Amino acid sequence: MLDPQLIRNDLNSIAKALDKRGASIDTNKIQKIEDKRKAIQIKTEKLQADRNLISKEIGEMKAKGKDTENLLEKVTSIKNQLEKNEEELTAIQQELNELIIVIPNIPHESVPDGSTEEDNQPIREWGEKPSFDFKINDHVDLGESLEQIDFDSATQITSSRFVVMKGQIARLHRALIQFMLDIHISEHGYQEVNVPYLVNTDSCTNTGQLPKFKEDLFHIKDQDFYLIPTAEIPVTNIVKDKIINDIELPLKFVCHSPCFRSEAGSYGKDTRGMIRQHQFEKVELVQIVQPENSYNVLEELTLNAETILKKLNLPYRVVTLCAGDLGFAAAKTYDIEVWLPSQNTYREISSCSNFESFQARRMKARWRNSKTNKIDLLHTLNGSGLAVGRTLIAVMENYQTKNGDITIPDVLQKYMSNESIIKKS
Repeated sequence: MLDPQLIRNDLNSIAKALDKRGASIDTNKIQKIEDKRKAIQIKTEKLQADRNLISKEIGEMKAKGKDTENLLEKVTSIKNQLEKNEEELTAIQQELNELIIVIPNIPHESVPDGSTEEDNQPIREWGEKPSFDFKINDHVDLGESLEQIDFDSATQITSSRFVVMKGQIARLHRALIQFMLDIHISEHGYQEVNVPYLVNTDSCTNTGQLPKFKEDLFHIKDQDFYLIPTAEIPVTNIVKDKIINDIELPLKFVCHSPCFRSEAGSYGKDTRGMIRQHQFEKVELVQIVQPENSYNVLEELTLNAETILKKLNLPYRVVTLCAGDLGFAAAKTYDIEVWLPSQNTYREISSCSNFESFQARRMKARWRNSKTNKIDLLHTLNGSGLAVGRTLIAVMENYQTKNGDITIPDVLQKYMSNESIIKKS
Protein backbone atom coordinates (compact mmCIF):
# COMPACT_ATOMS: atom_id res chain seq x y z
CA MET A 1 0.00 0.00 0.00
CA LEU A 2 1.22 3.47 -0.82
CA ASP A 3 2.01 5.94 1.94
CA PRO A 4 -1.24 7.82 2.77
CA GLN A 5 0.81 10.93 3.53
CA LEU A 6 2.24 10.79 0.01
CA ILE A 7 -1.27 10.53 -1.40
CA ARG A 8 -2.41 13.50 0.68
CA ASN A 9 0.54 15.71 -0.18
CA ASP A 10 1.57 14.73 -3.71
CA LEU A 11 -1.37 13.09 -5.45
CA ASN A 12 -0.58 14.44 -8.92
CA SER A 13 2.98 13.08 -8.82
CA ILE A 14 1.64 9.65 -7.86
CA ALA A 15 -0.83 9.74 -10.74
CA LYS A 16 1.99 10.64 -13.13
CA ALA A 17 4.20 7.80 -11.83
CA LEU A 18 1.37 5.28 -12.09
CA ASP A 19 0.65 6.41 -15.63
CA LYS A 20 4.03 4.87 -16.58
CA ARG A 21 2.65 1.46 -15.71
CA GLY A 22 -0.69 2.03 -17.41
CA ALA A 23 -2.57 2.46 -14.15
CA SER A 24 -4.93 5.33 -13.51
CA ILE A 25 -6.45 6.69 -10.33
CA ASP A 26 -9.44 8.96 -9.83
CA THR A 27 -7.54 11.92 -8.43
CA ASN A 28 -10.66 14.10 -8.25
CA LYS A 29 -12.54 11.55 -6.17
CA ILE A 30 -9.59 10.96 -3.87
CA GLN A 31 -9.04 14.69 -3.45
CA LYS A 32 -12.71 15.32 -2.61
CA ILE A 33 -12.65 12.58 0.03
CA GLU A 34 -9.38 13.91 1.40
CA ASP A 35 -10.73 17.49 1.54
CA LYS A 36 -13.78 16.23 3.42
CA ARG A 37 -11.59 14.30 5.84
CA LYS A 38 -9.39 17.31 6.41
CA ALA A 39 -12.39 19.61 7.08
CA ILE A 40 -13.84 17.24 9.68
CA GLN A 41 -10.39 16.77 11.21
CA ILE A 42 -10.00 20.54 11.60
CA LYS A 43 -13.45 20.79 13.22
CA THR A 44 -12.58 17.92 15.53
CA GLU A 45 -9.34 19.54 16.64
CA LYS A 46 -11.21 22.82 17.30
CA LEU A 47 -13.83 21.00 19.37
CA GLN A 48 -11.13 19.18 21.33
CA ALA A 49 -9.41 22.47 22.08
CA ASP A 50 -12.72 24.01 23.18
CA ARG A 51 -13.43 21.02 25.40
CA ASN A 52 -10.04 21.31 27.05
CA LEU A 53 -10.53 25.03 27.75
CA ILE A 54 -14.03 24.48 29.18
CA SER A 55 -12.82 21.56 31.29
CA LYS A 56 -10.11 23.79 32.71
CA GLU A 57 -12.67 26.50 33.39
CA ILE A 58 -14.96 24.00 35.12
CA GLY A 59 -12.13 22.99 37.41
CA GLU A 60 -11.42 26.59 38.32
CA MET A 61 -15.11 27.37 38.96
CA LYS A 62 -15.57 24.28 41.11
CA ALA A 63 -12.58 25.33 43.18
CA LYS A 64 -14.37 28.62 43.82
CA GLY A 65 -17.68 26.90 44.55
CA LYS A 66 -19.44 28.33 41.50
CA ASP A 67 -22.22 26.70 39.47
CA THR A 68 -20.86 24.76 36.44
CA GLU A 69 -24.11 23.33 35.03
CA ASN A 70 -24.07 25.45 31.84
CA LEU A 71 -20.45 24.55 31.15
CA LEU A 72 -21.14 20.85 31.76
CA GLU A 73 -23.92 21.01 29.17
CA LYS A 74 -21.46 22.53 26.69
CA VAL A 75 -18.99 19.70 27.38
CA THR A 76 -21.75 17.14 26.79
CA SER A 77 -22.68 18.84 23.51
CA ILE A 78 -19.05 18.85 22.41
CA LYS A 79 -18.70 15.18 23.40
CA ASN A 80 -21.70 14.25 21.25
CA GLN A 81 -20.35 16.23 18.30
CA LEU A 82 -16.93 14.59 18.67
CA GLU A 83 -18.53 11.14 18.61
CA LYS A 84 -20.44 12.08 15.46
CA ASN A 85 -17.23 13.40 13.87
CA GLU A 86 -15.41 10.22 14.81
CA GLU A 87 -18.06 8.13 13.06
CA GLU A 88 -17.82 10.33 9.97
CA LEU A 89 -14.01 10.13 9.96
CA THR A 90 -14.13 6.34 10.25
CA ALA A 91 -16.50 6.12 7.29
CA ILE A 92 -14.40 8.54 5.24
CA GLN A 93 -11.19 6.68 6.07
CA GLN A 94 -12.81 3.40 5.07
CA GLU A 95 -13.88 4.90 1.74
CA LEU A 96 -10.38 6.27 1.18
CA ASN A 97 -8.75 2.94 2.12
CA GLU A 98 -10.95 1.10 -0.40
CA LEU A 99 -9.57 3.39 -3.11
CA ILE A 100 -5.96 3.27 -1.92
CA ILE A 101 -5.76 -0.50 -1.48
CA VAL A 102 -6.28 -1.16 -5.20
CA ILE A 103 -3.60 1.34 -6.26
CA PRO A 104 -0.43 -0.50 -7.41
CA ASN A 105 3.08 0.33 -6.30
CA ILE A 106 5.02 3.17 -7.88
CA PRO A 107 7.76 1.98 -10.29
CA HIS A 108 11.33 2.65 -9.21
CA GLU A 109 13.08 5.37 -11.21
CA SER A 110 15.33 2.76 -12.88
CA VAL A 111 12.38 0.82 -14.33
CA PRO A 112 12.21 1.26 -18.12
CA ASP A 113 9.14 2.69 -19.81
CA GLY A 114 6.87 0.36 -21.75
CA SER A 115 3.45 -1.22 -21.70
CA THR A 116 3.87 -4.92 -22.54
CA GLU A 117 6.40 -7.74 -22.17
CA GLU A 118 7.79 -6.83 -25.59
CA ASP A 119 9.14 -3.66 -23.95
CA ASN A 120 11.08 -5.55 -21.26
CA GLN A 121 14.84 -4.98 -21.46
CA PRO A 122 17.27 -7.93 -21.61
CA ILE A 123 20.33 -7.18 -19.48
CA ARG A 124 22.38 -10.39 -19.66
CA GLU A 125 22.47 -13.90 -21.08
CA TRP A 126 24.33 -16.95 -19.82
CA GLY A 127 25.12 -20.36 -21.24
CA GLU A 128 25.40 -21.96 -24.64
CA LYS A 129 22.15 -23.08 -26.23
CA PRO A 130 22.32 -26.78 -27.14
CA SER A 131 22.25 -27.83 -30.77
CA PHE A 132 20.60 -31.07 -31.84
CA ASP A 133 21.09 -33.15 -35.00
CA PHE A 134 17.66 -34.71 -34.56
CA LYS A 135 14.04 -33.60 -34.24
CA ILE A 136 13.57 -31.76 -30.95
CA ASN A 137 10.82 -33.14 -28.72
CA ASP A 138 9.02 -31.06 -26.13
CA HIS A 139 8.65 -32.23 -22.53
CA VAL A 140 5.19 -33.70 -23.23
CA ASP A 141 6.37 -36.02 -25.97
CA LEU A 142 9.50 -36.91 -24.00
CA GLY A 143 7.60 -37.70 -20.80
CA GLU A 144 4.83 -39.65 -22.48
CA SER A 145 7.30 -41.62 -24.60
CA LEU A 146 9.14 -42.57 -21.41
CA GLU A 147 5.75 -43.45 -19.87
CA GLN A 148 6.58 -41.27 -16.86
CA ILE A 149 4.32 -38.25 -17.46
CA ASP A 150 0.58 -38.89 -17.56
CA PHE A 151 -1.82 -36.04 -18.31
CA ASP A 152 -4.81 -38.27 -19.08
CA SER A 153 -4.88 -39.79 -15.60
CA ALA A 154 -4.57 -36.35 -14.01
CA THR A 155 -7.51 -35.10 -16.07
CA GLN A 156 -9.62 -38.06 -14.90
CA ILE A 157 -8.57 -37.52 -11.29
CA THR A 158 -9.14 -33.76 -11.29
CA SER A 159 -9.30 -31.85 -14.59
CA SER A 160 -7.01 -30.42 -17.22
CA ARG A 161 -3.90 -28.50 -16.15
CA PHE A 162 -2.82 -31.17 -13.69
CA VAL A 163 -0.21 -33.89 -14.16
CA VAL A 164 0.78 -37.28 -12.78
CA MET A 165 4.55 -37.88 -12.76
CA LYS A 166 5.97 -41.36 -12.32
CA GLY A 167 9.24 -43.19 -11.87
CA GLN A 168 12.47 -41.34 -12.55
CA ILE A 169 10.72 -38.19 -13.77
CA ALA A 170 8.93 -37.92 -10.41
CA ARG A 171 12.24 -38.56 -8.70
CA LEU A 172 14.00 -35.95 -10.83
CA HIS A 173 11.32 -33.45 -9.83
CA ARG A 174 12.00 -34.23 -6.16
CA ALA A 175 15.77 -34.07 -6.73
CA LEU A 176 15.45 -30.56 -8.12
CA ILE A 177 13.63 -29.41 -4.98
CA GLN A 178 16.27 -30.88 -2.68
CA PHE A 179 19.09 -29.49 -4.82
CA MET A 180 17.63 -25.97 -4.80
CA LEU A 181 17.08 -26.01 -1.05
CA ASP A 182 20.59 -27.31 -0.37
CA ILE A 183 22.23 -24.59 -2.48
CA HIS A 184 20.20 -21.73 -1.02
CA ILE A 185 20.78 -22.90 2.54
CA SER A 186 24.45 -23.94 2.39
CA GLU A 187 25.80 -21.45 -0.15
CA HIS A 188 23.48 -18.45 0.07
CA GLY A 189 22.70 -18.39 3.77
CA TYR A 190 18.89 -18.70 3.72
CA GLN A 191 16.96 -20.22 6.61
CA GLU A 192 14.54 -22.94 5.57
CA VAL A 193 10.94 -22.49 6.69
CA ASN A 194 7.91 -24.72 6.36
CA VAL A 195 4.65 -22.79 6.27
CA PRO A 196 0.87 -23.35 5.99
CA TYR A 197 -0.49 -23.84 2.49
CA LEU A 198 -3.76 -22.22 3.52
CA VAL A 199 -3.80 -18.51 4.37
CA ASN A 200 -6.45 -16.05 5.51
CA THR A 201 -7.74 -12.89 3.84
CA ASP A 202 -5.47 -10.59 5.84
CA SER A 203 -2.36 -12.45 4.72
CA CYS A 204 -3.39 -12.26 1.04
CA THR A 205 -4.20 -8.57 1.42
CA ASN A 206 -0.88 -7.84 3.10
CA THR A 207 1.17 -9.11 0.16
CA GLY A 208 -1.12 -7.60 -2.49
CA GLN A 209 -3.00 -10.60 -3.89
CA LEU A 210 -6.26 -9.28 -2.45
CA PRO A 211 -8.53 -7.60 -3.21
CA LYS A 212 -7.40 -7.09 -6.82
CA PHE A 213 -6.63 -10.71 -7.81
CA LYS A 214 -9.32 -12.63 -5.97
CA GLU A 215 -10.42 -14.48 -9.13
CA ASP A 216 -6.92 -15.97 -9.47
CA LEU A 217 -7.10 -17.66 -6.06
CA PHE A 218 -8.71 -20.89 -4.93
CA HIS A 219 -11.01 -20.06 -2.01
CA ILE A 220 -12.21 -22.59 0.57
CA LYS A 221 -15.98 -22.20 0.63
CA ASP A 222 -17.50 -20.92 3.90
CA GLN A 223 -14.06 -20.45 5.45
CA ASP A 224 -11.60 -17.59 5.50
CA PHE A 225 -8.92 -19.66 3.75
CA TYR A 226 -7.23 -19.45 0.38
CA LEU A 227 -4.84 -22.01 -1.12
CA ILE A 228 -1.53 -20.24 -1.58
CA PRO A 229 -0.63 -19.19 -5.15
CA THR A 230 2.94 -18.72 -3.91
CA ALA A 231 4.86 -19.23 -0.66
CA GLU A 232 5.56 -15.49 -0.78
CA ILE A 233 2.30 -14.96 1.13
CA PRO A 234 2.85 -17.06 4.26
CA VAL A 235 6.62 -16.50 4.37
CA THR A 236 6.45 -12.71 4.07
CA ASN A 237 3.67 -12.58 6.67
CA ILE A 238 6.05 -14.08 9.22
CA VAL A 239 7.02 -10.47 10.05
CA LYS A 240 3.44 -9.17 10.23
CA ASP A 241 2.92 -6.81 13.21
CA LYS A 242 6.54 -7.26 14.28
CA ILE A 243 9.35 -4.82 15.03
CA ILE A 244 12.69 -6.37 14.05
CA ASN A 245 15.92 -5.07 15.59
CA ASP A 246 18.48 -3.99 12.99
CA ILE A 247 21.07 -6.48 14.26
CA GLU A 248 18.70 -9.28 13.20
CA LEU A 249 18.50 -8.04 9.60
CA PRO A 250 18.47 -9.17 6.89
CA LEU A 251 16.03 -12.03 7.36
CA LYS A 252 16.55 -14.57 4.58
CA PHE A 253 13.98 -17.34 4.16
CA VAL A 254 13.77 -20.20 1.67
CA CYS A 255 10.63 -22.30 1.38
CA HIS A 256 9.50 -25.19 -0.78
CA SER A 257 5.74 -25.39 -1.27
CA PRO A 258 3.02 -26.39 -3.68
CA CYS A 259 1.27 -23.45 -5.34
CA PHE A 260 -2.33 -23.28 -6.53
CA ARG A 261 -3.60 -20.85 -9.18
CA SER A 262 -6.91 -20.69 -10.98
CA GLU A 263 -5.23 -19.07 -14.01
CA ALA A 264 -8.48 -17.19 -14.50
CA GLY A 265 -7.04 -14.78 -17.05
CA SER A 266 -5.02 -17.26 -19.10
CA TYR A 267 -7.56 -19.34 -21.00
CA GLY A 268 -6.02 -20.60 -24.21
CA LYS A 269 -2.46 -19.93 -23.00
CA ASP A 270 0.08 -22.74 -22.60
CA THR A 271 -2.59 -25.42 -22.54
CA ARG A 272 -0.10 -28.08 -23.61
CA GLY A 273 2.00 -29.67 -20.92
CA MET A 274 3.25 -28.34 -17.61
CA ILE A 275 4.07 -24.71 -18.43
CA ARG A 276 0.92 -23.28 -16.83
CA GLN A 277 -0.89 -25.48 -14.34
CA HIS A 278 -3.37 -25.14 -11.50
CA GLN A 279 -0.97 -26.92 -9.14
CA PHE A 280 2.82 -26.69 -9.25
CA GLU A 281 5.78 -26.41 -6.88
CA LYS A 282 8.31 -23.70 -6.22
CA VAL A 283 11.28 -23.00 -4.05
CA GLU A 284 10.73 -19.42 -2.91
CA LEU A 285 13.28 -16.91 -1.66
CA VAL A 286 12.17 -14.07 0.63
CA GLN A 287 14.32 -11.36 2.16
CA ILE A 288 13.28 -8.78 4.77
CA VAL A 289 15.74 -5.89 4.87
CA GLN A 290 16.50 -2.30 5.84
CA PRO A 291 15.34 0.17 3.16
CA GLU A 292 18.80 1.46 2.26
CA ASN A 293 19.92 -2.06 1.36
CA SER A 294 16.95 -3.30 -0.64
CA TYR A 295 18.17 -2.61 -4.17
CA ASN A 296 21.55 -4.23 -3.51
CA VAL A 297 19.62 -7.17 -2.08
CA LEU A 298 17.48 -7.36 -5.24
CA GLU A 299 20.67 -7.90 -7.24
CA GLU A 300 21.87 -10.51 -4.73
CA LEU A 301 18.58 -12.40 -4.67
CA THR A 302 18.45 -12.49 -8.47
CA LEU A 303 21.98 -13.89 -8.62
CA ASN A 304 21.02 -16.52 -6.02
CA ALA A 305 18.26 -17.74 -8.34
CA GLU A 306 20.58 -17.62 -11.36
CA THR A 307 23.08 -19.84 -9.55
CA ILE A 308 20.68 -22.78 -9.77
CA LEU A 309 20.50 -22.51 -13.57
CA LYS A 310 24.27 -22.15 -13.85
CA LYS A 311 24.88 -25.28 -11.80
CA LEU A 312 22.35 -27.14 -13.97
CA ASN A 313 24.07 -25.71 -17.06
CA LEU A 314 20.78 -24.39 -18.43
CA PRO A 315 21.01 -21.36 -20.76
CA TYR A 316 19.03 -18.37 -19.56
CA ARG A 317 18.69 -14.62 -19.75
CA VAL A 318 17.68 -11.89 -17.29
CA VAL A 319 15.32 -9.08 -18.28
CA THR A 320 14.19 -5.95 -16.46
CA LEU A 321 10.42 -5.64 -16.58
CA CYS A 322 9.09 -2.41 -18.02
CA ALA A 323 6.66 -0.33 -15.97
CA GLY A 324 3.60 -1.68 -17.76
CA ASP A 325 4.56 -5.32 -17.09
CA LEU A 326 5.27 -4.96 -13.37
CA GLY A 327 3.31 -6.97 -10.85
CA PHE A 328 0.82 -5.09 -8.69
CA ALA A 329 2.99 -4.76 -5.57
CA ALA A 330 6.44 -4.56 -7.20
CA ALA A 331 8.55 -1.43 -7.53
CA LYS A 332 11.12 -3.25 -9.69
CA THR A 333 11.34 -6.79 -11.08
CA TYR A 334 13.90 -8.93 -12.87
CA ASP A 335 12.55 -11.94 -14.76
CA ILE A 336 14.87 -14.89 -15.28
CA GLU A 337 13.97 -16.79 -18.45
CA VAL A 338 15.27 -20.27 -19.23
CA TRP A 339 15.87 -21.58 -22.74
CA LEU A 340 13.34 -24.14 -24.02
CA PRO A 341 14.58 -25.82 -27.22
CA SER A 342 11.14 -27.05 -28.32
CA GLN A 343 9.82 -23.48 -28.38
CA ASN A 344 13.10 -21.95 -29.59
CA THR A 345 12.66 -19.20 -27.02
CA TYR A 346 13.23 -18.17 -23.43
CA ARG A 347 10.41 -18.70 -20.90
CA GLU A 348 10.06 -17.18 -17.44
CA ILE A 349 11.27 -19.38 -14.61
CA SER A 350 11.62 -16.78 -11.85
CA SER A 351 10.52 -13.24 -11.03
CA CYS A 352 12.67 -11.41 -8.48
CA SER A 353 11.03 -8.29 -7.08
CA ASN A 354 11.61 -5.46 -4.65
CA PHE A 355 8.34 -4.30 -3.10
CA GLU A 356 10.02 -1.57 -1.04
CA SER A 357 7.63 -0.73 1.86
CA PHE A 358 4.43 -1.54 -0.09
CA GLN A 359 3.81 -4.90 1.62
CA ALA A 360 5.38 -3.88 4.93
CA ARG A 361 2.96 -0.98 5.32
CA ARG A 362 0.01 -3.35 4.96
CA MET A 363 1.58 -5.82 7.40
CA LYS A 364 2.82 -3.17 9.86
CA ALA A 365 6.23 -4.83 9.55
CA ARG A 366 8.88 -2.53 10.98
CA TRP A 367 12.48 -2.35 12.18
CA ARG A 368 14.20 -0.53 15.03
CA ASN A 369 17.42 1.45 14.52
CA SER A 370 19.65 0.53 17.48
CA LYS A 371 21.49 3.85 17.32
CA THR A 372 18.53 6.23 17.19
CA ASN A 373 15.80 3.88 18.52
CA LYS A 374 13.70 5.11 15.59
CA ILE A 375 11.14 2.68 14.17
CA ASP A 376 10.50 2.55 10.42
CA LEU A 377 8.95 0.28 7.80
CA LEU A 378 10.92 -2.65 6.42
CA HIS A 379 11.45 -3.45 2.74
CA THR A 380 10.41 -6.88 1.43
CA LEU A 381 11.72 -8.83 -1.57
CA ASN A 382 11.11 -12.24 -3.07
CA GLY A 383 11.84 -14.42 -6.05
CA SER A 384 11.50 -18.01 -7.17
CA GLY A 385 14.63 -19.98 -6.69
CA LEU A 386 13.21 -21.66 -8.86
CA ALA A 387 9.83 -22.76 -10.21
CA VAL A 388 10.35 -26.52 -9.99
CA GLY A 389 8.07 -27.69 -12.79
CA ARG A 390 9.52 -25.28 -15.32
CA THR A 391 13.04 -26.25 -14.26
CA LEU A 392 12.10 -29.90 -14.83
CA ILE A 393 10.82 -29.01 -18.30
CA ALA A 394 14.05 -27.18 -19.10
CA VAL A 395 16.19 -30.11 -17.92
CA MET A 396 14.15 -32.61 -19.95
CA GLU A 397 14.31 -30.59 -23.15
CA ASN A 398 17.92 -29.37 -22.93
CA TYR A 399 19.24 -32.79 -21.88
CA GLN A 400 17.24 -34.96 -24.30
CA THR A 401 19.01 -37.54 -26.45
CA LYS A 402 18.40 -38.77 -29.98
CA ASN A 403 16.61 -41.91 -28.82
CA GLY A 404 14.33 -40.03 -26.41
CA ASP A 405 16.22 -40.60 -23.17
CA ILE A 406 17.11 -37.78 -20.77
CA THR A 407 20.62 -37.27 -19.43
CA ILE A 408 20.64 -36.35 -15.74
CA PRO A 409 22.69 -33.19 -14.98
CA ASP A 410 25.83 -33.96 -13.00
CA VAL A 411 24.76 -31.98 -9.92
CA LEU A 412 21.53 -34.01 -9.61
CA GLN A 413 22.97 -37.49 -9.97
CA LYS A 414 23.77 -37.84 -6.25
CA TYR A 415 20.06 -37.34 -5.54
CA MET A 416 19.20 -40.15 -7.97
CA SER A 417 21.34 -43.02 -6.78
CA ASN A 418 24.17 -41.80 -9.04
CA GLU A 419 22.24 -42.72 -12.15
CA SER A 420 23.16 -40.66 -15.23
CA ILE A 421 20.26 -41.20 -17.61
CA ILE A 422 16.47 -41.65 -17.59
CA LYS A 423 15.19 -44.32 -19.92
CA LYS A 424 11.83 -45.90 -20.56
CA SER A 425 10.76 -47.98 -17.57
